[in-house]
Amino acid sequence: MIRPPAVANQFYDEDPQRLSRQLDYLLTTRAPVQDAIAVVSPHAGYIYSGHVAGAVYARVRVPDTVIIIGPSHTGIGAPGAVMVKGAWSTPLGLVPIREDLARYIVDICPFLEEDIQAHLYEHSLEVQVPFLQKRNPNVSIVPICLAGFNYAECEQIGLSISKAIKDTSYKVLIVASTDMTHYEPVDQAEAKDRLAIERILALDPKGLLTTVRANNITMCGVIPTTVTLVAALDLGATKAELVKYATSGDINGSYSQVVGYAGLIIY
Repeated sequence: MIRPPAVANQFYDEDPQRLSRQLDYLLTTRAPVQDAIAVVSPHAGYIYSGHVAGAVYARVRVPDTVIIIGPSHTGIGAPGAVMVKGAWSTPLGLVPIREDLARYIVDICPFLEEDIQAHLYEHSLEVQVPFLQKRNPNVSIVPICLAGFNYAECEQIGLSISKAIKDTSYKVLIVASTDMTHYEPVDQAEAKDRLAIERILALDPKGLLTTVRANNITMCGVIPTTVTLVAALDLGATKAELVKYATSGDINGSYSQVVGYAGLIIY
């Protein structure tokens, strides 16, 4: 099974050379590169959020195996969907699925199952892949698409992912794919996003989920981010860093209805 690109030429350029040049530009940084347990990265079109995602990926070493956890925007497929075999195609080439790790995660987590349908048209994971390819051409992925779960279920999923990583003999990076507040005035969006970002920086997964729901923060990837925080803590994380925050208004000049984008690294 090769999953073809669903949003090439919509969220990012479908031409390999132009895409490669754009990624080179977005990944430019003078900051030191470090190992990380996880990152939080946005998934809008590159013209809007690519500079935030690029600032994050430029700062971390991307190992040969990456687990990408994204939200379901389509509602298609299983609520906890893992693609366990095959490869993903992008304009930059094929990215294989790390089948042994993907199958092991499904085997040990009761809330996850093998499912391809949830991934076919979902953009939240796809837009991360060219960044990963550019940082490491040998990268393989475990794609996990999540819908609505409560905190106890998020915790179980996160601990299962952590156990699977602990049981491997190779380095694994976790990517939580999320945008922040959607379509609110910039002052309101920034205030709400600050509340959520504070919980991520505090490494507080339960507090993040509670804060987002209590304050009606339209953070589409709150479930993937909660799961990622649980896994990261179990893997020994002690620090999170906000690399960059921006809104769509910074690009299009319209601040009455913005989408927020946050990029963070978890060590």
